[in-house]
Amino acid sequence: MLFLSNSCKNNSSVSEESNVKKSDASVNYFKLDLGKPTLKSKFENDTWSIWGGSMVKGNDGLYHMFYSRWKKELGWAWVTDSEIAHAVSNTPFGPFTFRDVALSSRGSNYWDGLCTHNPNIHKFDGKYYLYYMGNTGDGKTTTFPGKLVLNPSHRNNQRIGVAVSDSPNGPWKRFDTPLINTGTHENALDALMVSNPSVTKRPEGGYLMVYKAVGKQKPGIWGGPVVHCIATSENPTGPFKKYDQPVFQTKDYDFPAEDPFIWYQKGKYRAIVKDMHGAFTNVGRSLVLFESEDGFDWKLSDTPLVSELKIDWANGYTQTVDHLERPQLYIENGKPIALLCAADIKDSQNVIHSFNVQIPILE
Repeated sequence: MLFLSNSCKNNSSVSEESNVKKSDASVNYFKLDLGKPTLKSKFENDTWSIWGGSMVKGNDGLYHMFYSRWKKELGWAWVTDSEIAHAVSNTPFGPFTFRDVALSSRGSNYWDGLCTHNPNIHKFDGKYYLYYMGNTGDGKTTTFPGKLVLNPSHRNNQRIGVAVSDSPNGPWKRFDTPLINTGTHENALDALMVSNPSVTKRPEGGYLMVYKAVGKQKPGIWGGPVVHCIATSENPTGPFKKYDQPVFQTKDYDFPAEDPFIWYQKGKYRAIVKDMHGAFTNVGRSLVLFESEDGFDWKLSDTPLVSELKIDWANGYTQTVDHLERPQLYIENGKPIALLCAADIKDSQNVIHSFNVQIPILE
């Protein structure tokens, strides 16, 4: 028979306690590790600027990507000329083939009549919900290849909508009023414009949305500050209740974050966020990970870095890009499969060339 001394017993207790802590840590640990996409996962076009893909699987077994596009000859004219197009593939990693335009222009008298942009697609209870930004305005496009020229009448008329269909192939039912409009109070966080919705289903029922907003506290046509807001609803088509509580903020930077994609996994809400300035890590502009217990109080994850401004291609080439943003996860059976991002580079003439990429998520 083997007898343990008190010191051995204490060591055993410490070891057991350490194992428990390690076990708890492993339960709470969450990190997104990116694989290396092949070139078939690069979606681009010679005549169209491509941006912001979001993916869903259809009952036909195909993968349907919704993305923003506008004529490349117009320059970086997303704010006036973007439309949401639809492409399909046999795999989540492409190659994707253009099928049709899901949300086209429909007249300046509609709130989303001249521009549709930044899709966020979901399948909820058998129906497909395409969340997006739409706007109208004076319809004037400033053709200036390689340069970003924002038309303020379109930029400040950005609103959030949703289109609904029984199939990702459409037809899509659009609505005559926005899903999220600007706040009616002059000091509202979203008094000037709203954009870039991301929606997820809540585990207790209902839906959570995070969206970009601009207020009117700052003087001038562009307003400010730029923040992100929370809204909830019992139904995917609303009405959504807004909360006067900005998220993804930091005292050291004005407009620190953009393009959050939210989802729920392993007992917490998660968000991939574009770090505009290196506000949240020491690597500069990047994609970073946030988490939340309730969807309202967000904190930076323990392992926050998702990606720097680069793509590690499967052929061994590491491509540095000017922007890597509009992160959208494709999630299947509760598991992230692919990270969809928009990226761009400039040529020797300083003209912007953009594309979408589907990056595999590692186990």
